[in-house]
Amino acid sequence: MKRKYAPQPEVPLTPREIEVLKWSADGKTAGEIGDILSISVPTVNFHIKNVVHKMKAANKTAAAVQALISGLLH
Repeated sequence: MKRKYAPQPEVPLTPREIEVLKWSADGKTAGEIGDILSISVPTVNFHIKNVVHKMKAANKTAAAVQALISGLLH
């Protein structure tokens, strides 16, 4: 459920970006996320960087909080 009071990204997040952000919000490191999703650490970091940019957040923690409030992480 998306909440109207939470900012939505102008460009929607991809399913992979959401997946990476969910794992990051759960406290997983880039290395752990890479192992879980069978992708490289640079690829994890690429997705995180894109999420932070799309959410216009200061960092991945802020992006995760915004995404959670927006209903993107369920």
